[in-house]
Amino acid sequence: MSRSHARFWVCAAITAAFVLAIPAAAGAAPGRAAASAPSAGVVTAAVTARLLDQAANAADPGLRSAGADDTRVAVTRRVGQSWAFGTAVVVAPHEEGRYPAGWVFVAHRERAEWQVAFDGEGGFAALAAEAPATVVSAREREVFTADVQPTYVNGDYRTGMRLPYAVGQSWSFTGGPHGWAGSDSPWSAIDLAGGDQRVLAARGGTAYTMCRGWIRVIHDRGYATDYYHLWNSINVNGAGVGEGAYLGDTGTDVTCGGAASGRHVHYALRQNNVYVPIGGHNFDKWVIMNGGGTYQGYALHGSTQVNVGGALYNYGALGLNQGVIDANGGGTVNRRTGPGTGYGVAGSIADGATATVACSANGTTHTGRWGTTALWNKLTDGTRVTDAYMWTGLSGPINGWC
Repeated sequence: MSRSHARFWVCAAITAAFVLAIPAAAGAAPGRAAASAPSAGVVTAAVTARLLDQAANAADPGLRSAGADDTRVAVTRRVGQSWAFGTAVVVAPHEEGRYPAGWVFVAHRERAEWQVAFDGEGGFAALAAEAPATVVSAREREVFTADVQPTYVNGDYRTGMRLPYAVGQSWSFTGGPHGWAGSDSPWSAIDLAGGDQRVLAARGGTAYTMCRGWIRVIHDRGYATDYYHLWNSINVNGAGVGEGAYLGDTGTDVTCGGAASGRHVHYALRQNNVYVPIGGHNFDKWVIMNGGGTYQGYALHGSTQVNVGGALYNYGALGLNQGVIDANGGGTVNRRTGPGTGYGVAGSIADGATATVACSANGTTHTGRWGTTALWNKLTDGTRVTDAYMWTGLSGPINGWC
């Protein structure tokens, strides 16, 4: 919902993006010294050189020291010596608190030069738009070229996602918000374990195998989710997957680096091709909340709080026009016939209940867990509930004004 999100100052440092044109020079070996001169026509060398440039500027010192042997470039589609598409990963050291870095790339060769762009760079959308359909599919082009602003910056924390396992199961919340690499920022990830161990897509999208054990699904609204440490991970190359599609099993796989003790899924949130704070966002009908340090925190479902180590029941995805009733410790919230306490009571709705919003209007002001507001939500049954006692993920109307 709303005012809560004043608590989440978002600082996402997004590096200035650009497309690097790499000239061809026969016989040049891949590596930092050859970043501008890979062998003519060898797109893998061009991407590797670009990848090492990215690693050289990484915050993680383990990635900054990476060499060509620490890269994994998979050219999954190409058109002769003119276009190519695939994934590019810098492998991390096999140490606690280390994680790989990876991107989807598009490459185009003009004359003797390869242009290589990674997702998140300014030239990526332009190359994706120009690429032939055999290199970038129509579905991918729509996703890659969408002009989506980081919605959470504007106080919109709705994801439309569920927890990444079967509806009706309860899994252990083994690690609260922490960075993709553990202690780094933003705190974009949580750890989950248990149940039937089957990790499922949190929302429909386009899936990529970054490397064995690591799947990325790019969703709508600019969001993407990463799933790491998987055993039996699927092998996908831009395939469309539906909500609940099988991605792999929880595991301890560290093919691309890092460390894992005890099988789990390291589950991270991205938007506009960078990791973003997971705190304040909802998955399923739970809102993930930061703690005082990494791996701490809790999750809220209405007034129900589950700390790290507890179990999160999968209720299913919360619609973008739905909210969760939060009585702020009370058992129920009054429903009214109009937008304010001057209107008659038309029953009540239980804490934790899912409510579908038809439209919203201003009325009397109230204060709840998420702040003070005059907004009242008209439910689909015609009754009204103050927005102060609902989590909707947005500070304003989620389905227009009445």
